[in-house]
Amino acid sequence: MRAKGEREMNPRPPASMRMGPIADRLFGWAAKGAALLTLSLLAGILLSLVVGAWPAINKFGLGFLTNSVWDPVTLEFGGLVMIYGTLATSAIALIIAVPVSFGIALFLTELSPAWLKRPLGTAIELLAAVPSIVYGMWGLLVFGPILAKYVQTPLQTLFAGVPVLGAFVSGPPVGIGILSAGIILAIMIIPFIAAVMRDVFDVTPPMLKESAYALGSTTWEVVSKVVLPYTKAGVVGGIMLGLGRAIGETMAVTFVIGNFNQLDSLSLFQAANSITSALANEFAEASEGLHQASLIYLGLVLFFITFVVLTLSKLLLARLRRNEGAAS
Repeated sequence: MRAKGEREMNPRPPASMRMGPIADRLFGWAAKGAALLTLSLLAGILLSLVVGAWPAINKFGLGFLTNSVWDPVTLEFGGLVMIYGTLATSAIALIIAVPVSFGIALFLTELSPAWLKRPLGTAIELLAAVPSIVYGMWGLLVFGPILAKYVQTPLQTLFAGVPVLGAFVSGPPVGIGILSAGIILAIMIIPFIAAVMRDVFDVTPPMLKESAYALGSTTWEVVSKVVLPYTKAGVVGGIMLGLGRAIGETMAVTFVIGNFNQLDSLSLFQAANSITSALANEFAEASEGLHQASLIYLGLVLFFITFVVLTLSKLLLARLRRNEGAAS
């Protein structure tokens, strides 16, 4: 009777509780395996790029990064033109997209009437669903001629004979080049940056904003002194997301950048080239050997550019956190 009573007083735990530690252990192994798989894939991609680019690395070394000659006939290759085109178009895109995205997010979260928030936010997000090749075709057939007729030609007339400014707007008025590619990239990344900024602005506790308004702060003061300090990590993350999209974009840039290897002019309206457009145009027809290895070398350079951008963003966030701690 005593043993029976003890069993009644101390019943066995349910099967779900007995399986809990096993399920947690399996979940931990699965999560660890996913993380290791991701690192393995990253290492495999890097290793394959290094192996594929090794003939070009062995022949040109780091001089590949400073050489502007790209001649498959003489097997002389340098990536400076493509690197410059990639960085220039991405910088132009970021300069245009960040203020516009900030304004969109600010309007949607602080200024927009309630009836307009949902349709306007949905319309902006739909821009992200447009295929990049459509942006490229629109840029080549519609935006390019408009840019040439209403922007480049008046600027060339205005700055004719001016030493520096005239050089920046020189070139045939055909509407393709670095500026055109940068503007198309800006249009493409605005939905991503704006959506992230809007979401992080929305997570700011309403009490903080209402307290600032109650003290007499303006909308700009609330955003700059309350919302931005609270959401700076998310804002920087959204900007880096857009920058990564701009650096890696291929088809839209290929349509409007001109695909011409030259650094004779630093004009924003001159045809140029980028890493992604060079890979898209030449890789399928590149002969095995040094030409193909040089293209893979360009891919390796693009990989490191993306890695450097990500590292700089992490360092920026770490510095912002340190400064916040010092200020407090």
